[in-house]
Amino acid sequence: MSQRIQAEAGWRLGPSELHALLEYTQDFVLVLGKSGTIQYVNAAVQRVLGYTPDDLLGENVERLFHPHDTESLRRELRGFTAKPDTAIAGRCRLRSKDGSWRKFEAAGRSYLSESGEVAIACSYRDVTELSRMEAERRVISEVIHALNQTSNLDELLERIHQALKKVLYAENCFIALHGPEAGTFHFPFFVDQFDTVPAPQKVGRSCTAYVFRTGRAMLIPQKEFDALVERGNVELVGSPSPAWLGVPLKTPTATIGVLVVQHYENENVYDRRDLEFLDSVGGTIALAIERRRSEDALRKSESMFRLLFAHNPLPTWVFDKESHRFIEVNEAAVTQYGYSAEEFRNMTIRDIRSEEEIEQSDEFWNENFDASGHSGHRKHRKKNGQLIEVEIVAHELEYGGRPVRLVVARDITERAWLEQQLRQAQKMEAVGRLAGGVAHDFNNLLMVIKGHTELLLGSLPASQQTHRKIEQIDRAADRATTLTRQLLAFSRMQVLQPRVLDLGGIVEEMGVLLPRLIGEDIELSIRTQRDLGKIRADASHMEQMIMNLAVNARDAMPAGGRLTIETANAELDASYITKHPLVNSGPYVLLAVTDTGAGMDETTKAHIFEPFFTTKERGKGTGLGLATVYGVVKQSGGFIWVYSEVGRGTTFKIYLPRVDRPVESCGTVPAVGEVPRGTETLLLSEDEQDVREVTREFLESGGYTVIEARDGMEALRLAEQHAGEIDLLITDMVMPGMTGQQLASRLRDLRSIGRVIYISGYTEPGAGRISGNDGSSKLLTKPFSRLILLRTVRDLLSVEKPAADSNQSLDA
Repeated sequence: MSQRIQAEAGWRLGPSELHALLEYTQDFVLVLGKSGTIQYVNAAVQRVLGYTPDDLLGENVERLFHPHDTESLRRELRGFTAKPDTAIAGRCRLRSKDGSWRKFEAAGRSYLSESGEVAIACSYRDVTELSRMEAERRVISEVIHALNQTSNLDELLERIHQALKKVLYAENCFIALHGPEAGTFHFPFFVDQFDTVPAPQKVGRSCTAYVFRTGRAMLIPQKEFDALVERGNVELVGSPSPAWLGVPLKTPTATIGVLVVQHYENENVYDRRDLEFLDSVGGTIALAIERRRSEDALRKSESMFRLLFAHNPLPTWVFDKESHRFIEVNEAAVTQYGYSAEEFRNMTIRDIRSEEEIEQSDEFWNENFDASGHSGHRKHRKKNGQLIEVEIVAHELEYGGRPVRLVVARDITERAWLEQQLRQAQKMEAVGRLAGGVAHDFNNLLMVIKGHTELLLGSLPASQQTHRKIEQIDRAADRATTLTRQLLAFSRMQVLQPRVLDLGGIVEEMGVLLPRLIGEDIELSIRTQRDLGKIRADASHMEQMIMNLAVNARDAMPAGGRLTIETANAELDASYITKHPLVNSGPYVLLAVTDTGAGMDETTKAHIFEPFFTTKERGKGTGLGLATVYGVVKQSGGFIWVYSEVGRGTTFKIYLPRVDRPVESCGTVPAVGEVPRGTETLLLSEDEQDVREVTREFLESGGYTVIEARDGMEALRLAEQHAGEIDLLITDMVMPGMTGQQLASRLRDLRSIGRVIYISGYTEPGAGRISGNDGSSKLLTKPFSRLILLRTVRDLLSVEKPAADSNQSLDA
C-alpha cells in the first residue's frame, strides 16, 4: 500500500509513519486524484462507514457525498486542481454502507506529486454524535430562549417545533393538551401531511391517549401498534403511520398532554435515542407550555424560570449585563467551579475568566448577540486556580425588569487537549516527511561531491595547493552529511542497527564523558535502577540522544546548575493512556533528563522538536539537536514528553519499550587495511546519472568490470545480452518503473545473480529485510566512500553463491 501512495500521490511514507498516521488514527483518510477518484483509503473507513477499502478504491468520492453537498465538493476539487497546496476544512454528510447518513469534519490539502499530477489528501472525523449532542443542547437552550422571548402560546409552539426539527424528523407533529375539567384533548399545535387539525375530542383509546394514561414515552412501529390493538389498548385514530413516537408532557405536578411526531413511509426513522431525547425535553416543553397557558404563570415567570434553570445538568448562570455581577447560578455551576452559590453572587463574570481574557475584556463584554444568541469558547478559572476550557451558549433576556445574560457552559478541557495533541502529532509527521525527502535528495548530491573529491584526492599529490582546497570541500561535505543524517533521524528514515541493550550501562558510560561536555559549573547526577529492563535500539543513536539532551540542558544553564539523568522501569496502565492517547500500554524503560535551567513557555514547548527551530543566537546552533532526539525515540518505538516551566527548569521523559531478552554483543569492527580489489563483472543500476558515474569510477578503480544501466529495465536488457558471468548486482532501491528489490528478484530468475548491494539515500520500505540469512545482500546508505563500497563488494563476493530457491522475496 505504501508503494501505491508513492506511485500515485508522490508521497514517501515509511512503515512507521503509516502505523502512526493511519492505523492509530480514529479518522479515515482518503487520497484522491484531481477528478475525485479514490486512490487510497485507510482501514478506518470500515469502522466508520462500513465499507472495506476495496469497496471504494477506484470509485469517485462523489458516491459517498450527500446530494446537497456534491456541488460544493466539485467546486473544491476544481480549486484543488487549479492551485496545488490548497487547504480546505468544513463539514459534510457521507453515506455509510447501510444507507444511513453521517456527519463529518473534513480537512483536505492538495499536493503536486513528483510526477506533476495533483493529489488530494483528505481526512474525515465522524462528528455525527457530537453534532447530535450539540443540536440537543441547542434545543434546550432555544426552548428556554423562546419561553422568555415569545408573548403567546402559538409562537412558542412554532419555535419549539422548529427547534425539534434540527434533531429529528418532525414534519408531522402535534401537541395534544389535556383539559381535566372536560376530560378532552385539544390541539394547539398540529402540522400533518394528510390530516387536518382535529376538533377537541375525548381522551379515548388512541396512541396519544395511551401515552397520556401510562405517563411513559413510547415508540410504536406498525408491529407494536398491531399488538396493542390486539390487546385492546389502542385503536386507529387518523391516518395510519408505520412510525409513531409520543412522549408525555409533564410538569412537576401533573401530565398536561402529549407531544407526537410520526412518519408515514419509513418505519425505522426513529430509534431509542430519539425517544430518550424527546422524553428528556418533554418536561422542559411542558413547563414552557404551562407558563404560557396562564396569565398567572406569566406573572410568576421567575419561579418557573428557576425550575428550568436549576434542573439543567450543565453549569448555568445569569449575570447582569451592565455590572457583570452574577445574579443566579445553578447547582451544576457550584459543583463544577467550586464556589458556593453565595460566593458567586458576590463575584462578577470577570472573576472566573482567565487573565488573558480579562486583558481583552472589551472584545468579550461586547459580543454581538442576534436572535439565536451567542456561542463560543472561553477559558475559565475554578476556585482552586485550575484553568478549564469551556464551550458556552448565551442569550440576552430580561430578568426582574433588567437586561441580563443567560449562559450555559460545557467543560471541553479534555476534548480540546486531545485535539491539540492530535494536531501536533500530525504536524510533526508532515514536517518529518518533508525533512526526509530533503535529506534523500541531498544525499544524492553529497554522494557525487564526496565521491569526486575522494577520486581527486587520490590522484593529486598532497603537496599541491589544489589538494588542500579539495580537502576543504570534503570536510564541508562531511558537515553537510552530518546535517542530513540528523534530518533523517528526525524523519525516522535513518538506517538503524538495533540490538538488545542495557540502557543503564550506556547512561553510566556517558556519565564519564559528559562532565567535559557540560563544564565544571554544572553538577551531574546519574541515577540508574539496579534491575533495569532491556531495550532494543541502536547503541550509537542512544548515545547521540543522551548527548544532545545534555547539550540542550547545558545551554539552558549558562550560569551553572544541576543536570540529573535517571533510568527506571515503568509500567504504563489504562489511566496513563487516557491522558496520553497516542501511547500503548505495557512495560517500558524510562530515561529522564532534568535540568535546573531557564525553562520554557508553552509557545516554545510547542516547537522544540521541529527541525531548525532554535532559541539560540544566530550561528550558535542548527536547531536539529532535539529534532534528532525526537526521531531516534520514535524510530526506536518509544515516545517523549517534555515538562517545563519558565524559571523552574525542564524534564524530558523518554519511554522505550522494554524487552525480555539478554543483552546482545555489538560485534567487532573490521580493521583498516588495503583497499580490496577484484576482476569480477558487476552490474550497476542507478537512475541518478552523477551518482552512477562516480560509483562506476569507484568500482573500476578496484579492478572490476562494470555494466552500467540507467534503470531496472535497461539492467535486465543488458544482463540478458551479456555473454559472460555477472557476479554481483549493485542497485538503487528506488528507480522509475521498477524498484531495486524487484530488479534483484527478476535477475535471480534470469541470470541466477544472488549477490546484491542495495544503495539508498534513506531507509526505504522493506530495507530492514534486505539481508538474508546467508549474508548475500547488503545495504549502503549514501554518501558512501570508495573504501566502504569496495570492501562491501569484496565481502559479498567472498560469500558462497546462494542457491536460486534460497533467496527470500524482497518486494516491499
